[in-house]
Amino acid sequence: MTGDYGREVAFGLFPSPQADPESQRTLWAQVSTADRAGLDYIGIQDHPYQRRHMDTWMLMATVLARTERVRVFPDVANLPLRPPAVLATSAASLDVLSGGRFELGLGAGGSREAVDAMGGPRRSPREAADALVEAVEIIRLMWSGERSVRFSGDHYRLTGVKPGPLPVHDMDIWLGVLGPRLLRELGRKADGWVPSSGFAGPDQLADKHARIDEGAAEAGRDPASIRRVYNVFGNITDGASSGFLNGPVDQWVDQLTELVLEYGMDTFVYGPQEGSVAQVERFAAEVAPAVRAMVRDERS
Repeated sequence: MTGDYGREVAFGLFPSPQADPESQRTLWAQVSTADRAGLDYIGIQDHPYQRRHMDTWMLMATVLARTERVRVFPDVANLPLRPPAVLATSAASLDVLSGGRFELGLGAGGSREAVDAMGGPRRSPREAADALVEAVEIIRLMWSGERSVRFSGDHYRLTGVKPGPLPVHDMDIWLGVLGPRLLRELGRKADGWVPSSGFAGPDQLADKHARIDEGAAEAGRDPASIRRVYNVFGNITDGASSGFLNGPVDQWVDQLTELVLEYGMDTFVYGPQEGSVAQVERFAAEVAPAVRAMVRDERS
């Protein structure tokens, strides 16, 4: 276990972006609840090759237009199908349009066959990692405010592009990565980590935090400056526990508090397995404030 980084605890929603009418009704009810009930983030997965999903960027723009306070991010953007200079411009535009309510989550793209089927580059894991590192640098250049920027890499290049528009706040780049090399690169160059509990369980977090912290130390950065976002899935019930994050409110509060104080996470983006609006309401009204209070009490 890694311990507590001391960051303020935040909470979010991970809605399903399915395009059928019934799923859309549920999504908009969940989004409205998240905004009204005080959740901090809405994270939307990005799988352009998934025929049942709406386009993530069109959906995020609409979510921002239909909400007032909640922040939005791609959880995480599919880099092979979205060139980084265009990603930077799209993200900055959404930040401008929303008055500073957008952050950029970015991933190397895990479904190589599906990416290839859509005409994207077919990269080995090493090549995908290299491309992600290049992309972070390109996005920073596109947000630099410089008159003209250039970049020459193995996967991307800029030849005197004129950046713009600029984000209206100091926008974060969060990476959805798991491997040792990219975790260290995250510590050196990015602002947040976005794993999912199904791919990085609590018992795996300490080792991955250590990789991030090593990279941060090498770059002279404070590891606590890096947000640790956890996509979590389960159901809030009124009965007995049936496993991790499947049980009553008290169990959720205890387990999320433990994830903050002992496992180093600070932001929890909830995808209800049942997909119901009631689950989001309970998460916002019963779980989130109780976790905040327990963390505050334990820290003091």
